[in-house]
Amino acid sequence: MDKEKKQEIMKSYAINEKDTGSSDVQVAVLTERINQLSGHLKSHSHDCWLT
Repeated sequence: MDKEKKQEIMKSYAINEKDTGSSDVQVAVLTERINQLSGHLKSHSHDCWLT
């Protein structure tokens, strides 16, 4: 995830301007990362060690 995307997510879920560590922000950032990894593994199944 690039820096701009992460900042956009943080801004959307932050409680205030300086909020970077609340649970809402952390869950949103991790969810985006999981979604990116899931998409990658769907198109590059050889990268997945679970199969």
